[in-house]
Amino acid sequence: MKIVEEQELRELVSEAHALEAVEIAFRGLSEGKVVQPPPIGMELEEVRGEVHVKGACVLGETVFAMKVASGFYTNPERGLPTGSGLLMVFDATTGFPLALLLDNSYLTELRTGAAGALAAQLLSPDRPLRVGLIGAGSQARYQMRAIARVRTLAQVRVWSPVPEELSAYEAEMGPALDVPVQGVSTPREAVKDADLVVTVTPSREPLLELSWLSEGATVIAVGSDGPEKQELAPEILAAAGKVVVDSRAQCLSLGETHHAVAAGLMAPESIHAELGEVLLGMRAAREGDELIVCDLTGVGAQDAAMAGIVWKLLEG
Repeated sequence: MKIVEEQELRELVSEAHALEAVEIAFRGLSEGKVVQPPPIGMELEEVRGEVHVKGACVLGETVFAMKVASGFYTNPERGLPTGSGLLMVFDATTGFPLALLLDNSYLTELRTGAAGALAAQLLSPDRPLRVGLIGAGSQARYQMRAIARVRTLAQVRVWSPVPEELSAYEAEMGPALDVPVQGVSTPREAVKDADLVVTVTPSREPLLELSWLSEGATVIAVGSDGPEKQELAPEILAAAGKVVVDSRAQCLSLGETHHAVAAGLMAPESIHAELGEVLLGMRAAREGDELIVCDLTGVGAQDAAMAGIVWKLLEG
């Protein structure tokens, strides 16, 4: 069994590979070609930690994968990154382990950013975008770098629940994106007049209200990957012209859709589409000046597709 360290994976696997992987994953899901168990989540409240286990097999691929990823939110106080984890790759014919990818969440960060980019490509207006970004941590960087590959950005206004992150984000991401990046003092200021809103925090309570959003905004909600997490007021989903999810089953048990349904403001059948259905043309993408919410909770198929691409790269 191969053991591959984080640095080798960073040198081997790019954002372009991740974009390829998420298309494979979401196509497979909507074509019924994915075997995917429900995710496992574990909360360790005393240390502000969370652990997620996800996995899947994309039928027809040579490997399947199981992933363990964690987020421990006091780690920066110890001089450690918030996220860590590993991805296990197995032979899809024999079940034997092939590789242990010690990525420290690098592959998860990549595929999550790529899913946001796919959502932006399919659902946001095709013009230079004014972006409102909620969160300025690691995933906020992956999201914007990936989205910049598929859409032209006009400006980015960013707010963070950790104010000291803002100046570092401005200094790094302005040059990286080659657009104005401005830290602001409130979530409302960040999303004012935004064409595209991206939320990437571990919040347990809504950070955005419906009245703050532009009528034709595209909202990509990334942070709510557990049943207790929430970044959007449920009224936002209730008022949306379209709610698109990465997985119907998963988003009805966790994520923003889960909260809107639990609040009685949205019926499960009101989900417009899974992202893969829009990708395949089975369901409509944007139709005019409408509010669209895309609820991305992160699915095991993304990890399996990433594992397949990594394995092919390792095999040469």
